Amino acid sequence: MKLKDKLAEPGRRLSMEGCIISSPVAVQAVASTGVDALMLDLEHAPTDPAQLHACIMAAQGTDCGVLVRPPDHAPAHAKLALDLGAEGMLFPLVRSAEEVAACIAATRYPPDGIRGWGAFVAHSRWGVAPMDYLPAFRDRIVCGFLIETVEAIDAILAVPGVDFAFVAPFDLSTSLGVSGQFDAPEFRNAVARIEAAAARAGVPLGGGPAANRAEAEALFARGYRMVGGFDIFQLKRAVSEMVSWTR
Repeated sequence: MKLKDKLAEPGRRLSMEGCIISSPVAVQAVASTGVDALMLDLEHAPTDPAQLHACIMAAQGTDCGVLVRPPDHAPAHAKLALDLGAEGMLFPLVRSAEEVAACIAATRYPPDGIRGWGAFVAHSRWGVAPMDYLPAFRDRIVCGFLIETVEAIDAILAVPGVDFAFVAPFDLSTSLGVSGQFDAPEFRNAVARIEAAAARAGVPLGGGPAANRAEAEALFARGYRMVGGFDIFQLKRAVSEMVSWTR
């Protein structure tokens, strides 16, 4: 597990791919590129537990940190994802400090949290004996949060234990009543608040989707540490370009 150390390294630029395509073949291809992290989506993608395990294992042998976005904040989702060998969680739609704290607790073992022991699968993923998983990796789990509502800005960035936050432009703009209008003053003001709050709290901030190097550089110039994209958008963009060659 290397992602927590990467996030803690000041100034280090990181990449993350959102994996909507529920396929270990796609995940293996993504993980082999050198991307720092990928997010397996259980909120909006048709992924069952068996697929989740196969996708997690598809990143084996790479330095890519596998995170899981659960459909909600129920502790059972974090317990299953981590026990299948995920390196961390990326929680959606939190709106209060209490929700943030509860999510963090779901990723940690007692006395720091409520995660139950069940590393029957995860110990093999990480190459340790069953009873060595907890002492070896209890402090290595990454806990990230998507900022998708205005209420989440101060809630997420004020709670100790947040490893990183990621601006989710689609949900954030929708919550502001300007869905997809990323130039709207309401959206731009909210993003400015997020950037300032993250800088004050010293929490690494991610943003995107970045469609090209110029967009990524613009985010880094504003203090972002991580840029990301979505496999399904990038696939469609690449195929659309090929189709254009025939028109």
